[in-house]
Amino acid sequence: MTTPQTAAPSFDDVWRMFQETDRKFQETDRKIQETDRLVGRISKQLGDLGNRLGEFVEQMVAPAVVRLFQSLGIEVHEVYPGVEVNRHGEGIEIDLLVVNDGVLVAVECKSKLTQEHVDEHLKRMEKLKRLLPTYRNHRALGAVAAMVVSEDVKRYAHNHGLYVLYQNGEGVEVSDPAGFSPKTW
Repeated sequence: MTTPQTAAPSFDDVWRMFQETDRKFQETDRKIQETDRLVGRISKQLGDLGNRLGEFVEQMVAPAVVRLFQSLGIEVHEVYPGVEVNRHGEGIEIDLLVVNDGVLVAVECKSKLTQEHVDEHLKRMEKLKRLLPTYRNHRALGAVAAMVVSEDVKRYAHNHGLYVLYQNGEGVEVSDPAGFSPKTW
């Protein structure tokens, strides 16, 4: 018994397969580019949403800081939102700067607080009085505020001397655990 032989593809057959493969590659490339555009647009929208949530936290915390810090014995005379400082080629941004005649508190506001946010704020605190020399004779304290804060991150912030302001029901509260002593810069 013999098996039928298949004729070798002609040049035209190979050329058509090559053209079809090229067309499919181009279609795939077009779909990848469209996916990249969509991912870029979604990433920007998520970033914008995150920024808007941070602004929401700032708006929620700003009216509460006077009450909260006064409850801790820190008289508040002034609250400055959105402080940006650039001096000597470096800069910092402070979401809320709470000031009285001898103390200032720099508050960082986030929708969900992470350990990385705490670390970034600690670096900001190291620069604060150098970049804001008007307050060089003030006691500088730090605080972080968020709608969502895990107990681990709250403990981490406290261990580094930061006050923690958090959403509690309809209001904002300050976490001030027994034995907590704020760091002074």
